Amino acid sequence: MLRTLTLTLLAASALSACTMAPKTVRPALAVDNAWPIAQYNNTGANTGQAATAADLGWREVFEDPRLQGTIDLALNNNRDLRVAVLNIEKARAQYRVQRAALLPGVDATATGSKSSQPLSTLAGAGGTGTGKVEIENYTAGVGVTSWELDLFGRVRSLKDAALQSYLATRETSRSVQISLIAQTANAWLTLAADQDLLALARETLDTRNNTLDLAEKRFAAGAISQLELREAQTLTESARADVATYVAQVEQDKNALRLVVGADVPADLLPAGGLVTAQILADLPAGIPSDVLTRRPDVLAAEHDLAGANANIGAARAAFFPRITLTASAGAASNDLDSLFDSGHGTWSFAPRISLPIFAGGANVAGLDSAKASQKIAVASYEKAVQTAFREVADGLAVQSTINERVGSQERLVAAANDSVRLSRARYDAGIDSSLNLLDAQRTLYTSQKGLIGARLVRATNLATLYKALGGGAPAAPNGG
Repeated sequence: MLRTLTLTLLAASALSACTMAPKTVRPALAVDNAWPIAQYNNTGANTGQAATAADLGWREVFEDPRLQGTIDLALNNNRDLRVAVLNIEKARAQYRVQRAALLPGVDATATGSKSSQPLSTLAGAGGTGTGKVEIENYTAGVGVTSWELDLFGRVRSLKDAALQSYLATRETSRSVQISLIAQTANAWLTLAADQDLLALARETLDTRNNTLDLAEKRFAAGAISQLELREAQTLTESARADVATYVAQVEQDKNALRLVVGADVPADLLPAGGLVTAQILADLPAGIPSDVLTRRPDVLAAEHDLAGANANIGAARAAFFPRITLTASAGAASNDLDSLFDSGHGTWSFAPRISLPIFAGGANVAGLDSAKASQKIAVASYEKAVQTAFREVADGLAVQSTINERVGSQERLVAAANDSVRLSRARYDAGIDSSLNLLDAQRTLYTSQKGLIGARLVRATNLATLYKALGGGAPAAPNGG
């Protein structure tokens, strides 16, 4: 009998293979299939390549050993990434729970009872007398309780929805990872830039202190006016204030980097030599939007959410059809425990049950309407994810297309300001100009030097941000569920 029951359940399981969920079709990209920056549309360096930024490992982009060590530390210690990874494990377990509903659960049971009853209570069954009788009953068996025969795919659709939820969670974790890489790089580069600004401010303060000492002596000798002295004092105190500001800013940058990493960053991993020595890939291949946008983890997560919404529609549709459940068992029963498994004591039961929804107060219709609305929301969310991704890439390309020109202009500005200081000093030493012209030239040089550091920081951080926007920095998602 157990063999017959097993074959019956397997045959029933084979019948439950259909689903009423609509087929998931990736919506058309709600953006142009070309980046708005002309040079990225017309040059082979950034379009039509077999490899794009998404194919580059983060170590290929962030080449500086100290920065690599810091990113490694962040990947191992950041709490947000740790939560994202644990969410994957949670979603995987929930999927496995839902998948288990496709198969019958088999339980082994054993019961035993022993009771004593007066013979008079058995009179209706022919019992007589005033004594008592002891009654024993023992059963043992295996069985299936209320297993749903999934003829209309309700359970299978719920399983598919759980699978898509797991896959979406996995892509979200990859998105968190790539964001963490870019965030760590940006925090590290910002610290390097502020260290450069602090070094520049200290160097400028030393120079202005020397200039102020000389101005005070010349003022005491009547060689310069009080206005020239006050101008020198103004520039000196301005540089002193900048030093104090950048000292605090560097410490704040270290605190920010520590928070991103999730642990103290060793001194040998902090920037050394300033921003100009940081080794980062100079350019990133952008590829074409249709390739880039459909590979970003956040877009893939939105696509899985859409597939899950379609699966929920299938489950909601199946709720309108009959549900068939099977309960079956096979075993042995005896009034004597010693003879429980003897020949002739076998028992079995088979109890199919069918329920057909007739009136549910509109609950099933409302459930289907809700599932369809959720599917439309998922479509809109997917399109918004694509549009957001397109905008992020386009913004990064807009900066990258002009940043080298900006940095070059700042470098030429610094060179010109240096010459201006040199010439102003020569004219001042020759007595042709007052010290005001020299101080003004020094102010211009200081401002241009700060502008150059800022432009270099924009170039470096934009590369990190663009790398994230192009979908790089995270390993390819493993296959399977």
